[in-house]
Amino acid sequence: MRALWPLARPLLHALDPERAHDLTLRALAALPLPAPAADDPRLAVDAFGLRFSNPIGLAAGFDKNGTIAHKAGALGFGFTEVGTLTPLAQPGNPKPRLFRLTNDKAVINRFGFNNQGHAQALALLRKGPAVLGVNVGANKDAADRVADYVAGIRAFVGIADYFTINVSSPNTPGLRDLQKPDALDELLARVLDARDAKAEMFGRRPVLLKIAPDLALADLDDIVRVARTRRIDGMIISNTTISRPPAIAAHRRGGEVGGLSGRPLFELSTQMLAATFLRVERQFPLVGVGGVDSADAAFAKLEAGATLVQLYSALVYEGPGLVDRIKRGLLDRLGTSRPADVLGRTAAGLAASL
Repeated sequence: MRALWPLARPLLHALDPERAHDLTLRALAALPLPAPAADDPRLAVDAFGLRFSNPIGLAAGFDKNGTIAHKAGALGFGFTEVGTLTPLAQPGNPKPRLFRLTNDKAVINRFGFNNQGHAQALALLRKGPAVLGVNVGANKDAADRVADYVAGIRAFVGIADYFTINVSSPNTPGLRDLQKPDALDELLARVLDARDAKAEMFGRRPVLLKIAPDLALADLDDIVRVARTRRIDGMIISNTTISRPPAIAAHRRGGEVGGLSGRPLFELSTQMLAATFLRVERQFPLVGVGGVDSADAAFAKLEAGATLVQLYSALVYEGPGLVDRIKRGLLDRLGTSRPADVLGRTAAGLAASL
């Protein structure tokens, strides 16, 4: 697959972006992939009570329904996150809803939690060598959105290694209101109760909270306070942004409604990561995501406060060889150190620029 990427990329990029993505998933599901090579022990990370062979993960959104979760290790990832999954299948927002901004190595999407629902995902999901996360959300028309998150915990507790609570997608109206303190406190309380009720049977599954990069610092203060009070296991920083840097705003597709990801998200998401790291005070680990397209970018996330790193949009432009290139580059930059040795050492300076 890595050798074929230079030929496949122009063919895929000639197609509608969502069609190209669907074909990629089908190909990955159909192709026999070799067993993953063992990762260098220097890349191993312990977080949330789990062991990761390397700190690079496949972010939610790429494999919404769990079609290829068991193959993530063969692609070089140390962990993968499926979803966002909602209790009932839903089509999401009208098409077209995915746009490439090729010159900027960026993507805009407004999918709206399109997925096949809990039952179909459970039928598809298989465990592989990579740690498996399940990202849960609420149906657009749910009368009780918190109940939908609880249903996600109950549905996948037997197979998930960890859960992500997604309250930060900009593409479901009103969803980000769940980041407000009172709403977030109720959501986390009910989710954690559901998790704990199953702990004796399945073990205590870590619960992570995924937040937006567009928060005011006062709002971030509130979110971290609630997260620490409720003793969640970690946070993911960040989801896509509704902001548009000048270069993107000037693009012919820059005005498309939806979340911006890829390289233009890197600076904002990394600053928000650093600000969160300082506020969390090492009470739990963080996952850095947003604009990771190189070893330099991944290393910068670690230095900003990430224990683990996720990527997705960069695969559109860099192909499947990116993960191995990042891991080799991290080893070069780490030398005899481990990822934990560089954790957060640039956070104070980055957070000051917000």
